[in-house]
Amino acid sequence: MRHPDWAARLGALLLAAEARAFDARHWNCALFALAAVEAVTGQRPRVRVLPSLIASADSAGFARLPPLLARMGDVALAPDPDRLGVVLDAGRVAFVGPYGLLRAPITLCTHAWRIG
Repeated sequence: MRHPDWAARLGALLLAAEARAFDARHWNCALFALAAVEAVTGQRPRVRVLPSLIASADSAGFARLPPLLARMGDVALAPDPDRLGVVLDAGRVAFVGPYGLLRAPITLCTHAWRIG
């Protein structure tokens, strides 16, 4: 279930992450996705670290859906290399980049998860 003010909370996260550079240990795609889920739902999901990023994301228990059906606040995965991002709107996803958030078309994504 989504938090009553999830859009404002997600917006605050995106603003704070806008210029936050990738750091393999402290700020990566998985941590960004977890922070987004927490902003949207008000709870941090339990996730198991598994051999693939898709399997790890599936372990959180959210329903998987085609990326083109994802909505703002859902999590999506783009391949080559695998990375998790947060859906901004019907056509774009934000990913952690070397100097801050990068935006890409959702059509690059192969998987998505409905959050809340």
